Amino acid sequence: MTEVPAEERRLLVPLYAHPATHPEAWAQLQAVAPLLYGVVLNAADGPGHRPDPAFTEAAGRLRRAGVRLLGYTDTGYGRRRPRAVAADIRRHRRWYDVDGVFLDQVPSGAAVLPHYRRLVLIARTLGARTVALNPGTHPDPGYARLADLLVTFEGSWAEYRRAGVPPWTADHPPGRFCHLVYAVPDDCAEHVARTAERRGAGVHCAVPGDGANPWQSAPLTTGAVR
Repeated sequence: MTEVPAEERRLLVPLYAHPATHPEAWAQLQAVAPLLYGVVLNAADGPGHRPDPAFTEAAGRLRRAGVRLLGYTDTGYGRRRPRAVAADIRRHRRWYDVDGVFLDQVPSGAAVLPHYRRLVLIARTLGARTVALNPGTHPDPGYARLADLLVTFEGSWAEYRRAGVPPWTADHPPGRFCHLVYAVPDDCAEHVARTAERRGAGVHCAVPGDGANPWQSAPLTTGAVR
């Protein structure tokens, strides 16, 4: 297997499924490891209250395959206190040896930018080499200056086909933006990849799942791992 260039490692996978109940999904991630920007590790809407041996093992396998791991951390749209967010980041680092953090439930307005600037600083101080923010829509442009990766779309394939992109995104490299798309038909993975690229997002994920938690499967890929 030849090395895949960094610019082609463009799949960010939020796999919100337990390794014991969805072992096939975790095995598929290992199979496409060279294509992954990273995997969001989410044991219990965060790290949980104690280490989960199944997640420890799954995280170890992905790390050995060279996959970047981001610990899922809920920020409560700015309502969650920095101390609680920091505690989750510490647990992710200590229990699962993650490389970075995925700060979820991020608002889009400019009013709370100082709060998120503080959270990003806390994450980096605690050792996060990669910080991703997920407002799930195009937020105030100030958010793009805070994070390494900004999720500017999270929604269904039907919604994605109608979505637009504000002009300010052109001021940033594509590698700073990510689109997460669910309810994608099996034969539309390439279409999602091309659409993300055309809209200036260098990172994406397309999964077939739907419902309350569509992120329980490995991503649809556009070709074989080289």
